[in-house]
Amino acid sequence: MPTPNKYPHELRERAVRMVIEIERNGEQRGGISRVASQLGINRETLRNWVKQAEVDAGTRPGTSTADQQRIAELEREVRELRRANEILKSASAPFARELDPRHPK
Repeated sequence: MPTPNKYPHELRERAVRMVIEIERNGEQRGGISRVASQLGINRETLRNWVKQAEVDAGTRPGTSTADQQRIAELEREVRELRRANEILKSASAPFARELDPRHPK
Protein backbone atom coordinates (compact mmCIF):
# COMPACT_ATOMS: atom_id res chain seq x y z
CA MET A 1 0.00 0.00 0.00
CA PRO A 2 1.53 3.38 -1.00
CA THR A 3 2.35 5.89 1.67
CA PRO A 4 0.25 9.06 1.80
CA ASN A 5 1.80 12.08 0.12
CA LYS A 6 3.31 14.67 2.41
CA TYR A 7 2.42 17.47 0.01
CA PRO A 8 -0.94 18.03 -1.69
CA HIS A 9 -1.08 17.30 -5.41
CA GLU A 10 -2.02 20.93 -6.16
CA LEU A 11 1.13 22.20 -4.40
CA ARG A 12 3.24 19.78 -6.38
CA GLU A 13 1.75 20.90 -9.71
CA ARG A 14 2.10 24.58 -8.79
CA ALA A 15 5.73 24.18 -7.73
CA VAL A 16 6.63 22.36 -10.95
CA ARG A 17 4.87 25.03 -13.04
CA MET A 18 6.75 27.79 -11.21
CA VAL A 19 10.13 26.12 -11.85
CA ILE A 20 9.33 25.54 -15.52
CA GLU A 21 8.21 29.18 -15.89
CA ILE A 22 11.43 30.44 -14.31
CA GLU A 23 13.49 28.25 -16.65
CA ARG A 24 11.40 29.39 -19.62
CA ASN A 25 12.15 33.03 -18.78
CA GLY A 26 15.85 32.36 -19.29
CA GLU A 27 17.02 31.92 -15.72
CA GLN A 28 19.01 28.71 -15.83
CA ARG A 29 20.23 28.54 -12.22
CA GLY A 30 18.58 28.71 -8.86
CA GLY A 31 14.97 28.25 -9.94
CA ILE A 32 14.44 25.07 -7.99
CA SER A 33 16.12 26.47 -4.87
CA ARG A 34 14.11 29.67 -5.01
CA VAL A 35 10.74 27.97 -5.51
CA ALA A 36 11.54 25.34 -2.87
CA SER A 37 12.34 27.98 -0.26
CA GLN A 38 9.28 30.06 -1.16
CA LEU A 39 6.92 27.10 -0.81
CA GLY A 40 8.71 25.33 2.06
CA ILE A 41 9.61 22.24 0.05
CA ASN A 42 12.85 20.29 0.17
CA ARG A 43 15.01 21.15 -2.88
CA GLU A 44 15.69 17.53 -3.81
CA THR A 45 12.00 16.72 -3.56
CA LEU A 46 11.17 19.54 -5.95
CA ARG A 47 14.03 18.54 -8.26
CA ASN A 48 12.59 15.01 -8.43
CA TRP A 49 9.11 16.38 -9.14
CA VAL A 50 10.45 18.50 -12.01
CA LYS A 51 12.38 15.55 -13.46
CA GLN A 52 9.29 13.33 -13.31
CA ALA A 53 7.14 16.04 -14.91
CA GLU A 54 9.67 16.29 -17.76
CA VAL A 55 9.60 12.50 -18.21
CA ASP A 56 5.79 12.51 -18.22
CA ALA A 57 5.81 15.33 -20.79
CA GLY A 58 8.22 13.38 -22.99
CA THR A 59 11.02 15.95 -22.85
CA ARG A 60 13.31 13.72 -20.79
CA PRO A 61 13.99 10.00 -21.17
CA GLY A 62 12.70 7.71 -18.46
CA THR A 63 9.70 5.77 -17.23
CA SER A 64 6.53 7.83 -17.06
CA THR A 65 4.25 7.82 -14.04
CA ALA A 66 1.56 5.92 -15.96
CA ASP A 67 4.10 3.29 -17.01
CA GLN A 68 5.38 2.97 -13.43
CA GLN A 69 1.84 2.37 -12.20
CA ARG A 70 1.19 -0.20 -14.93
CA ILE A 71 4.46 -2.01 -14.14
CA ALA A 72 3.53 -2.13 -10.44
CA GLU A 73 0.09 -3.55 -11.31
CA LEU A 74 1.63 -6.20 -13.55
CA GLU A 75 4.18 -7.16 -10.91
CA ARG A 76 1.36 -7.59 -8.36
CA GLU A 77 -0.57 -9.71 -10.83
CA VAL A 78 2.47 -11.89 -11.54
CA ARG A 79 3.00 -12.44 -7.79
CA GLU A 80 -0.64 -13.46 -7.38
CA LEU A 81 -0.55 -15.80 -10.37
CA ARG A 82 2.67 -17.44 -9.19
CA ARG A 83 1.15 -17.96 -5.76
CA ALA A 84 -2.00 -19.45 -7.28
CA ASN A 85 0.12 -21.67 -9.52
CA GLU A 86 2.05 -23.02 -6.52
CA ILE A 87 -1.21 -23.75 -4.71
CA LEU A 88 -2.57 -25.60 -7.75
CA LYS A 89 0.65 -27.60 -8.13
CA SER A 90 0.62 -28.69 -4.51
CA ALA A 91 -3.10 -29.54 -4.66
CA SER A 92 -2.71 -31.62 -7.82
CA ALA A 93 0.27 -33.66 -6.61
CA PRO A 94 -1.84 -36.41 -4.94
CA PHE A 95 -3.90 -36.85 -8.11
CA ALA A 96 -0.79 -37.07 -10.25
CA ARG A 97 0.59 -39.84 -8.03
CA GLU A 98 -2.66 -41.80 -8.41
CA LEU A 99 -2.49 -41.60 -12.20
CA ASP A 100 1.20 -42.49 -12.40
CA PRO A 101 1.44 -45.99 -13.99
CA ARG A 102 4.74 -46.66 -12.19
CA HIS A 103 3.11 -46.07 -8.82
CA PRO A 104 1.96 -49.34 -7.16
CA LYS A 105 -1.70 -49.43 -6.23
